[in-house]
Amino acid sequence: MADVNRGNRPLSPHLTIYRPQINSMMSILHRITGVGMSLAFFLIVWWLLAASTGEEYFDTANWVLTSWIGILILVGSCFALWYHFCNGIRHLIWDTGRGLEIEQVKKSGVVTFGIAGFLTLLTIVVAVRGA
Repeated sequence: MADVNRGNRPLSPHLTIYRPQINSMMSILHRITGVGMSLAFFLIVWWLLAASTGEEYFDTANWVLTSWIGILILVGSCFALWYHFCNGIRHLIWDTGRGLEIEQVKKSGVVTFGIAGFLTLLTIVVAVRGA
C-alpha cells in the first residue's frame, strides 16, 4: 500500500549527528583503499604495456610514475595494499568470534593502522635500498 504521508516524514540525520567511531572510519577507509588499489592497478598495467610497446611510450609512462605525483600515488597504493591486507586479517579474526568487544575493536583498529603504516615504511625502505 502506498504511503500517503510520504512528504511529511522527517529525514534521518545519520552522519550529521553521530560522532565518527574508529570502526566506521576504518570500514570507510577499507572501501576507499579497495577502490584506490583498483585504480592503481590500471596505472601499473599501463606502465607494463608501455614497457612492451616501445621505448618512447615507456619513457612517457616511466616519467609519470617517477614524477612526484607518481611517487605519491605509488606510496599511497602501497599503504592501501598493506592496510587492506591487515584489515582483512582483522576481519578474519572477528569471523572466529574473537575481539568483538568495543575496547578490543578500538585497540585492533589502532594496531591495524599502525602495522599498515610500519609495513608501508618498511616496503619503501627496502625498495629504495634495492634501487
